[in-house]
Amino acid sequence: MTPARLIATGFGAGLLPAAPGTWGSALALPLAWLLHWAGGFALLAAATLAAFILGLWAVRAETAGRAEHDPGEIVIDEVVGQWLALFPLSFGLTWMGAAPHLFPWPGWVGGFVLFRLFDVLKPWPVSWADRQRTPLGVMLDDVLAGVLAAVVVSAAAALAHGWLQ
Repeated sequence: MTPARLIATGFGAGLLPAAPGTWGSALALPLAWLLHWAGGFALLAAATLAAFILGLWAVRAETAGRAEHDPGEIVIDEVVGQWLALFPLSFGLTWMGAAPHLFPWPGWVGGFVLFRLFDVLKPWPVSWADRQRTPLGVMLDDVLAGVLAAVVVSAAAALAHGWLQ
C-alpha cells in the first residue's frame, strides 16, 4: 500500500465493508482522545491541520486519472471532519484544566452522531462543497460538516452546563 493510499483510506479503515465513512469517523474518535490526552486541544488542532494537508495530498494522488472524484474508501476527510466536530469538547476540557484522560462520553457521542448526520444529509454549505469535483472539495465537505457539528456541540454544551442562563 502506498503512503498516499494508507493516508487516504485512514490506515485501511475505508476498506472495511459497508459504510466506509462511518468506519473512518469511528477511527477518528479514539485517535482524537489519544491526541487530546497527550497534548490537549493544541495537539488535536495541530494534528487536524496536518491531517488536512496530508489528506489533500493523498486525495489528489488517489483520485488522479480516476473518473470518480470521491471514492468511498477515501476517509481521511471523515477523520478531519470528525476531529473538527470534537474541537469544542477538547478545547473546553483543556481550558477548564480537566484531567487529560477524562472521557465525558455524551460530548464524544454527540460529536460523532452530529458529524455523521451533517455528513450524510449534506445541508448547505456542505452540499456546495460536495459538488466541487476536486480534491479540495472532497476534503472541504467534511470540514464543513465538522464545523456545523462543532457549532451544535457548542450550543448543546452551553445549554447542558448552564452557560446560557
